[in-house]
Amino acid sequence: MDIARGENAVPHVLIFPLPIQSPVNSMLKLAELLCLAGVHVTFLITKHNHQRLLRSTDGVESRFDRYPGSFGFEIISDGFPEDHPRSVDDFLDLLNCLQGVAEPHLRQVFLRPEKGRKVTCGIVEAKFSYAFEIGSEVGVPVFAFETISPCCLGVFLCIPQLFEAGKLPLTKGEDLETSVDVVPGMEGLLKVRDLPRFCRTEGPQAEKSRKLFMAKIQSLRKAQGLILNSFEELEGPILPHIRTHFPNTTYLIGPVQQHLKTRLAEMPPSSNSFWREDKTCIQWLDEQPDESVIYVSFGSLSTLTMAQLMEVFHGLVTSGVRFLWVLRPDILKAGEELSDQNMVTQLKKNCSQNGQIVSWAPQEQVLAHRAVGGFWTHSGWNSTLESIIAGKPMICWAQIGDQRITRRVVSEVWKIGVDMEDKCDRLSIEKMVKELMGSRRQELKKSAQKFSKLAKKSVNNGGSSYTSFDHLINDIRRLSSIEHS
Repeated sequence: MDIARGENAVPHVLIFPLPIQSPVNSMLKLAELLCLAGVHVTFLITKHNHQRLLRSTDGVESRFDRYPGSFGFEIISDGFPEDHPRSVDDFLDLLNCLQGVAEPHLRQVFLRPEKGRKVTCGIVEAKFSYAFEIGSEVGVPVFAFETISPCCLGVFLCIPQLFEAGKLPLTKGEDLETSVDVVPGMEGLLKVRDLPRFCRTEGPQAEKSRKLFMAKIQSLRKAQGLILNSFEELEGPILPHIRTHFPNTTYLIGPVQQHLKTRLAEMPPSSNSFWREDKTCIQWLDEQPDESVIYVSFGSLSTLTMAQLMEVFHGLVTSGVRFLWVLRPDILKAGEELSDQNMVTQLKKNCSQNGQIVSWAPQEQVLAHRAVGGFWTHSGWNSTLESIIAGKPMICWAQIGDQRITRRVVSEVWKIGVDMEDKCDRLSIEKMVKELMGSRRQELKKSAQKFSKLAKKSVNNGGSSYTSFDHLINDIRRLSSIEHS
């Protein structure tokens, strides 16, 4: 990496992720990439999530010892009491409580020197609109890190004009199948049902979500630059559209998980999991034939009803396809619990002929395993990228947020997966599993492996993401030099 290093201008970057698994994971990987480039990083994390990392992940702090003096956690409250469940239903309340704590703290951190090194810039989750305003006030440039897919962001940028034109929100009885044709490069692809819930419903909760969303879209223009966890070759015509809306520099540096792995070379990246990973599943995979197993995981936030869980179970078992299923202890919706060990034990016993159930898995390692032939996913962006890197086709079962748009692009544009839409019955599940692992396997595998090669090429020396990351580092150094001049 050809980057000039001013002796008196070592950059000090504050990183502030959304306090949930996927953004913390991807932004910790970004933090390590910055440390590799000689940048000092302070990682602002909630006490609750820091404790979860320490409990579940061996050496999460000691791994940064390879960059002496370059990394440190800074811990703040999320505003909730310790015994709060912090479920997906509390997400908006969590953001509001966190803002009450984070606003004064960010102002203080941006202004104070730490060990003689003042923060020279910030990299924060794009939803934290207040961070860009504080940065402007105190003279600290703040970059936005977007943890959703660029395709989804491109759609989101068009939502305000749909509200201004009176086309949203839908009123009761309107057709969810109506086409959304205002997104350049995605004409004829999207339907209203693919948009966030606040576009399709009304009420206090929808109004709160809408206000948060509009604030984010407006504040992005105040960011020093926009960092995207993807690569140029994947995103196609959506990027000119994003750059039209966003006046400052856009950096595509992803997939960050593969980018870090490439730059670390001989040193394997570590886990950033909030749950203890059950690595016995790797031993089980070692015993299975090549590409014979479908990996099933619905991420860290998605929840199921007990009825849905049983449909998933029966659909998998009756498909006759080998499967590895991640069954989180908190996967059931509020009011239902999976705490009955007898039930979990019985599920494991009943699928022992062709399946394995674990509470959490080392996902990147699982997807890279030769025995895994496909991935049934919730279409979260991190999981989608990990599947693309591994060249594994997907069944997409999106439920919340950006996932609906991602699953549409996966199935209809990149053609590396099949879309379950809103189905959750055992016959549909059985049919889709057989389709992914049987009748459409070669077709989908060919597309998936094409994008896998492009992803890996993008983060190698001279690739689009490799070059974009060097550009980002140079800009961070330039801003640091200005700060110290």
